[in-house]
Amino acid sequence: MSRYTHVIFDFGGVITASPFEAFNRLEEERGLPHDFVRRVNATNPDDNAWAKFERAEIDAAAFDALFAEEARALGHELEGEAVLGVIAGAVRPAMVSALDTLKNSGFTIACITNNVPGGKMGIRGAGMTRSAEAAIEVADIMARFAHVIESSKAGVRKPDPRIYQMMCEALGAHPANCVYLDDLGINCKPASQLGMHAIKVTSGEQALADLSAVLELPLP
Repeated sequence: MSRYTHVIFDFGGVITASPFEAFNRLEEERGLPHDFVRRVNATNPDDNAWAKFERAEIDAAAFDALFAEEARALGHELEGEAVLGVIAGAVRPAMVSALDTLKNSGFTIACITNNVPGGKMGIRGAGMTRSAEAAIEVADIMARFAHVIESSKAGVRKPDPRIYQMMCEALGAHPANCVYLDDLGINCKPASQLGMHAIKVTSGEQALADLSAVLELPLP
């Protein structure tokens, strides 16, 4: 039997397709360099527009303007609103099925997500969706989790180690009994350092295969 009792998921790029794919399409449409959005977000990563917005330190209008300033400083024009418009990825049905399998098998599942405050620029709910239908779908998924931590509500964001510790405290779980999945290596590192088994997600199929092996549990 696996020694793990809790499985903690990132949302965007794990339960849903990676937003980076949408960013790349936006860049192509705008004639921008490939991975330009990632470059903006990687510049001054703890105190840039994205970091401040995910901690709810600024509102959507301020993010729109500040992101545009940061993009301009790197030589290109791109407003923050355009980035928010494409960020919500499509739900991966197999991952949702895996959540149900895990719950039915006795595992406690939870979610830590870096997101931005809803209610502005058409953003709806934890999945940062733009339509009512998509928001309902995300809410249905979120209801499966024993606990959810959203950066925009907690005021702390990954990879700050505090957000992982907050989750362990909320679940009453020891890190050594937790598996953590995220599509960003920088977010997996603090989870691993805390004692969790971290899985870096590159695709839905890979994530489920790795999680199945770790838990010794067949997953869809």
